[in-house]
Amino acid sequence: MAVMAILAAAAGTILCTAAPAEARPVEVPGFGSFEVPDQIPLPTGIPGIGTPAPQFAPAPPVGDIAVQAARSKLGAPYVTGGTGPNTFDCSGLVKWAYQQAGVDVPRTSWSQLSAGTPVSLDQLRVGDVISYSGGGHSALYAGDGNVIHAATTTVEISPMSYSPVVGARRF
Repeated sequence: MAVMAILAAAAGTILCTAAPAEARPVEVPGFGSFEVPDQIPLPTGIPGIGTPAPQFAPAPPVGDIAVQAARSKLGAPYVTGGTGPNTFDCSGLVKWAYQQAGVDVPRTSWSQLSAGTPVSLDQLRVGDVISYSGGGHSALYAGDGNVIHAATTTVEISPMSYSPVVGARRF
């Protein structure tokens, strides 16, 4: 019995004389904030635990990607029925460029004019599909009043005003 009393007294002394634990908040994304005692080592290299979570840039809009792809084909020959990657007709260039952005658009210029979301000319964004010649010719709006299209001989940049516009679509 005396041994038990000594052990109990010793345990009480150890427990009572210990310094109070300090805690720090740790933010776990998706779960909230938690108080973690300083005596518990935190893992390193895990985003959001002890280090800021990495920031990622948003993906560029699909229209920007499509125009970038079309720009890479400037000077490529115009061939009726051409759908790339080395020769194009107008709607083939639009379809191929959007495929590079992961978007499937119709194959013909008339189908491209009737698909997507209609856009007014004062709301154009890079990558919008511009239709000419009653819907018989397609081009990609490249910004600054210009289009990229497979013209009569090559893929080129032209002023959007080179011919009357009949419509614009966004994909």
